[in-house]
Amino acid sequence: MIIITGTIAYDYIMDFPGSFSDHVLENQTHTINLSFIVNKFDKRRGGTAGNVSYSLGLLKTPQILFSTAGSDFGAYKKEFEKIGINCSNVKVYKKEYSATGFAMTDKSDNQIWGYFYGASENIKNLKLSSVAKKGDLVLVGPSGAEGSMSLLNQCIKRKIDYMFDPGFILTQVNNKDLTKGIKSAKYIIGNDYEIKLIKNRVKISKALWDKKIVITTLGAKGVVIQDGRRKYLVKAARPSKIIDPTGAGDAFRSGFLAGLSQEKNIETCGRMGAVCASFALEKYGGQQHKFSKKDFTTRYRQTYGSLLE
Repeated sequence: MIIITGTIAYDYIMDFPGSFSDHVLENQTHTINLSFIVNKFDKRRGGTAGNVSYSLGLLKTPQILFSTAGSDFGAYKKEFEKIGINCSNVKVYKKEYSATGFAMTDKSDNQIWGYFYGASENIKNLKLSSVAKKGDLVLVGPSGAEGSMSLLNQCIKRKIDYMFDPGFILTQVNNKDLTKGIKSAKYIIGNDYEIKLIKNRVKISKALWDKKIVITTLGAKGVVIQDGRRKYLVKAARPSKIIDPTGAGDAFRSGFLAGLSQEKNIETCGRMGAVCASFALEKYGGQQHKFSKKDFTTRYRQTYGSLLE
């Protein structure tokens, strides 16, 4: 079984029609004071766990959503139950709000985020033993440094495989904890900047790195998957149009995990991730896209020239 951890949140998404770089003075970065006038705004369901779980629901992949939410979770839960996602393992804190993210995207798809953890601060108190066992795979999604470390420590103690996704906690986690998370992970995932930063901070042998499956997302350039000495270059699937990059990385994780649950080879898992991400790019927010089984397999065949059973 796949166990999905990380945040459940509401995202406030804004579009800035210019480029951030045009408004940052190189010799004044120590005194930045900027206001950006946006031309698009929306409120969407989000959070890493929520986004990944959503696309897994579209892919009809068995999963356990294991996270925390606040008193405002009712509408979120209702939408998830419509597509068959069981929310019974989401602990609701009625005196708190769910995590809330504020994202601003410029015309070059650069993003600036502000984030309030809210009820997600309680992820560190979740007991993985209530839902996971040896043989399962846990996505240790961004849950704050304390929450992420609590979950991966529980995985290590119980010898449960996990995929480590530390991108959003790299500014919080110290090198010792980051190294611990990397050493015991079966899969490591992040974008190219995050993976470079991780490798600069984590001092482990090449032999140990070679035992990991490292998934590096490259946006429009696709994905690189390093599996020991084998490297797979997976090209990006082309969306019908690009509206918003928010949540595309989470959709990739969903497609990849769905492939693993079906015991596909690593390259096919990467391709399924890329196809899933392409649908997310076509909508505003991380949970607005929809696709049928036929839509998914057709785009896979058109992109990679092979059938997906």
